[in-house]
Amino acid sequence: MTPRPSSSGPEPRKTTGKKTAGKKTAKAADKPVAKKPVSKKAAAKKAVSKKAAAQKAVAQKGAAQKAVAQKGVAKKKGTPKTAPERTATQQAAPREAAAPPRAEVAVSPALDAGDRERLLAGTHHDPHAVLGAHRVPGGVAFRAFRPYALAVTVLSGTLRVELHDDGDGFFSGLVPLGEVPLHRLLVAYEGTEQEVEDPYRFLPTLGELDLHLLGEGRHEQLWRALGAHPATHDGVAGTRFAVWAPNARGVRVAGGFNFWDGTGHPMRSLGSTGVWELFLPGVGAGELYKFEITRPDGSRTFRADPLARRTEVPPATSSVVHASDYTWGDQEWLAHRADAPAHEAPMSVYEVHLPSWRPGLTYRELAEQLPAYVADLGFTHVELMPVAEHPFGGSWGYQVTGFYAPTARLGDPDDFKYLIDRLHRAGIGVLMDWVPAHFPRDDWALAEFDGRPLYEHSDPLRAAHPDWGTLEFDFGRREVRNFLVANAVYWCEEFHIDGLRVDAVASMLYLDYSREPGQWTPNEHGGRENLDAVAFIQEMNATLYRRVPGVVTVAEESTAWDGVTRATHHKGPSGFGGLGFGLKWNMGWMHDSLEYMSREPVHRAHHHGELTFSMVYAYSENYVLPISHDEVVHGKKSLVSKMPGDWWQQRANERAYLGYMWAHPGKQLLFMGQEFAQGAEWSEAHGPDWWLLDPEYGAAADHRGVRDLVRDLNTVYRGTPALWRRDTHPSGFAWVVGDAADDDVLAFLRLDADGTPLLAVSNFAPVVRSGYRLGVPDDVPAWHEVLNTDAARYGGGDVVNPDPVKPEPQGWHGRPASIRLTLPPLATVWLRPA
Repeated sequence: MTPRPSSSGPEPRKTTGKKTAGKKTAKAADKPVAKKPVSKKAAAKKAVSKKAAAQKAVAQKGAAQKAVAQKGVAKKKGTPKTAPERTATQQAAPREAAAPPRAEVAVSPALDAGDRERLLAGTHHDPHAVLGAHRVPGGVAFRAFRPYALAVTVLSGTLRVELHDDGDGFFSGLVPLGEVPLHRLLVAYEGTEQEVEDPYRFLPTLGELDLHLLGEGRHEQLWRALGAHPATHDGVAGTRFAVWAPNARGVRVAGGFNFWDGTGHPMRSLGSTGVWELFLPGVGAGELYKFEITRPDGSRTFRADPLARRTEVPPATSSVVHASDYTWGDQEWLAHRADAPAHEAPMSVYEVHLPSWRPGLTYRELAEQLPAYVADLGFTHVELMPVAEHPFGGSWGYQVTGFYAPTARLGDPDDFKYLIDRLHRAGIGVLMDWVPAHFPRDDWALAEFDGRPLYEHSDPLRAAHPDWGTLEFDFGRREVRNFLVANAVYWCEEFHIDGLRVDAVASMLYLDYSREPGQWTPNEHGGRENLDAVAFIQEMNATLYRRVPGVVTVAEESTAWDGVTRATHHKGPSGFGGLGFGLKWNMGWMHDSLEYMSREPVHRAHHHGELTFSMVYAYSENYVLPISHDEVVHGKKSLVSKMPGDWWQQRANERAYLGYMWAHPGKQLLFMGQEFAQGAEWSEAHGPDWWLLDPEYGAAADHRGVRDLVRDLNTVYRGTPALWRRDTHPSGFAWVVGDAADDDVLAFLRLDADGTPLLAVSNFAPVVRSGYRLGVPDDVPAWHEVLNTDAARYGGGDVVNPDPVKPEPQGWHGRPASIRLTLPPLATVWLRPA
């Protein structure tokens, strides 16, 4: 529904009582008010005032007495105030006399013109100071702002007072009470009456500690302070709203509960923090809402809540009040999550785009299928492409508007928790893609949120992301850093996410990223590094590792930045402390190895270094080897389709490549669909081609064979500590032969901490190499083939080494012993001590 504009009625009338009271002298104020002759004009005003005042009555239970206010002013109640008692000395002082008792002079309860104008315009910074009930001279003034109401009555115990209609939705009355009572409002609209709590009788819902942390940019659980939270406040159920909008002239809450007209629900500013707050009684979970912000130029904008924990299903854009009642069942998983650091534990990751993995399934329906599928294939983790809310599905989640809300396309936040819970109970960790680098320009989201650059940098050159048409965060602003750091903590603490893969790190680190000379400004040292982004990343990692035991952060960083996975307090040669990530995507290995594999075998001998170069820097960082969604879209072809040759050779190449990848130092990541050699590129519109596995399909066995290989790779990998225990230490790897370019052969040892080896040999030539001699340690009595990617069950030619292979005393490749193997074509073979 389109929000209705605020009314802009005439100025409020001044009552005769207020005018008369304002003219009294101090002397006259001490005496009872006497009736005075009045002019015809004054008499007319008096008549109007008496007519309005006659509508205000105080009803006492069991009595029929009525007190009628005259001239718009209620009579004072109780005895007049007296001056303090004087001492004997003061009484004896010359010309000193006790002052006569002074009485409070009643004031008009109606709002003055300035407050009315600001409330109507949506620019009042402190509506609680003028609305609600307040002690004033003459009693308690009640004021309500209820656009479209016909009448408003105050209810408090036996007290029932109908307020005067001051016009434009304002109602007021003065009741001769000594204290402000608890009260409710009875609001009459055309055809209905509603008894409601008065939102403007409540104290702020944010305490001093919250405000201090917000001001410092150090509120690590920011989502508990800002946003919309169903709560009981002073014994009343409702929802507390809070939003950071320091440049706003005023903020109001609009939603289904007020027919998307926020005029009657202005928020109060909580001082220099820039936070606006309001508790709305009677508003509960499931209500839609937005913030109506009056910009510095006086224009208005309706904005989704940056801290909303639930949203409408796109393309709808409203935020949804959310209260979680989910009960977790993954206590055992969490208890052991931190038993070993990620870089010293097995990790093979299945990357998933949830909306398209099985199109049409909800979070809860996915929970019935995804954990079983991933567990069957032996992956230790899933990595979910961004699940935070995003308006355009074609962005795959990488252009986020709801940083604190799982996408509503697949269910509500508790449904998402259920999926994670089921994955954990199946023994599967959950990584999530996280996008703190940029956000889209949608005019209902973060862009110029309160009328000026807020989340984005104030310098347009720094704000505009040149590649994606988005806006970059202002990492130098403490509140923005707080928003992002707390967001990382939020996903891990509230949703039990085990790790964050941080997207587009390089675009954050460099001021000149995708920018030409003249389009960027050097940092204070004259360099190209974004010092603010470096500080943010270090703070995020340090905070997350401190708060969440067993968590891991993974950087998608495509350059040679020094110290991506180094601790933040350890400085490197560049002078920077480490960024503090746990792991880093090895983009160099991915590009080089795929480039090599895409070549015809006859040309591979000339590019052998593309496979061996990765070991030059393999221990410079803690690496993940990614074959991700980015490599199988936009004309890059699927993994199997990158391979040369006919269909048999393409599958053989993929199998050989996967065997090499799983043996190479680093953790593995494989995008969905590649585990069964899908020939087509991935599309978010239809997801993997599951029909390729249908037994009715003639070539199903070919695809099932590749999937069976992936299952066995994971099984042997997880059971072989030599393949993962020393992933980040040079002592865990040793070349057997790395320079057999003419043969297209690679062979190396992976070593456990106690020296137990695994021998991996890859033959990337399409020929069988019989009796191929390889140097090996002389302390292994025999070697047993534990995996061969050419096995018949995987769709290969079944050129295998079925019997144990015993070393010969003939030295080879600089080692004291050697073995002779039959190397199948386009295949990788793993051997362990028999």
